[in-house]
Amino acid sequence: MSSSVDSGGADLRIICGPTAAGKSAIAMSLALRHGLAIVSADSRQIYRGFDIGTAKPPAPDRARVPHVGIDVADPSERWSAARFANDAAAWIAEAGAERTLVVGGTGLYLRALTSPLHSAPPLDPGARKRLADELSRLPTDDLRRWVRTLDSPRAHLGRAQLLRAAEVALLTGRRLSEFHLESPPAAPARARWLVVDPGPRLHAQIAARLDAMFAAGWPDEVRALDRTVATDAPAWQACGYGAVREMLRGTLKPPAAREAILIATRQYAKRQRTWFRHQVGPEQVTRVDPHDPSCEETVERWWRGGASE
Repeated sequence: MSSSVDSGGADLRIICGPTAAGKSAIAMSLALRHGLAIVSADSRQIYRGFDIGTAKPPAPDRARVPHVGIDVADPSERWSAARFANDAAAWIAEAGAERTLVVGGTGLYLRALTSPLHSAPPLDPGARKRLADELSRLPTDDLRRWVRTLDSPRAHLGRAQLLRAAEVALLTGRRLSEFHLESPPAAPARARWLVVDPGPRLHAQIAARLDAMFAAGWPDEVRALDRTVATDAPAWQACGYGAVREMLRGTLKPPAAREAILIATRQYAKRQRTWFRHQVGPEQVTRVDPHDPSCEETVERWWRGGASE
């Protein structure tokens, strides 16, 4: 079913922005000043054991400020945006929207929370996995040709949506677009957004964080996970984990692994910037550079409901 956040009349307050921008530090400072809880909207921090490479908040921070949405899934579980939205709505209702910060950079999660998705039919997990294994081998152009036949209204979408359309049609015998017509989504939730972005400094911050992850023992974490987590588990899709695995297996030299992760992370940050620029309406957005001397004042004004940019 579609999820809708019951905010009790209060706007959701969402801190977002590209990876390594400084969202967590701003959120922690704000939460400590006002006694807030943090709901993580990060599609990789949900997985238990995948800690260093997903930049989870350290244990002392999580002890000082309540965090939810972290370590809620086994690495082999698939966690959809709709499932996140349902869970997050419950977490927010429990804490109260006026006492909650939503923090993260997974755009699809944030969209599902603020603009609820259509409901979708339940699918048999085993059949879905077997079909996913087959469909994953198809190039996107071939997959799109399939969807033109299976569910033509969705054939123009991106690969993830094409895969979803194909699996629903093949496993239920009905088009996903038909399900959407039958079950329109709930009304959007009111939200105010704080977009954190340090501008040109972001590339250097990504590199510094990557080096800190390696220094903190990321290869050791991956080595331990590789002994117990299936090689095709969804959690391995988190940025950088594949390259570290290759490095540990000797198929990628450490400098090459670092460079591959650095490039992939910067590309991801670029996609996030594009999403936040085009998907979040400017009327409810405040933008802040964490290095600006007026950053704390801007954040405080945003929290208290001051005029947005």
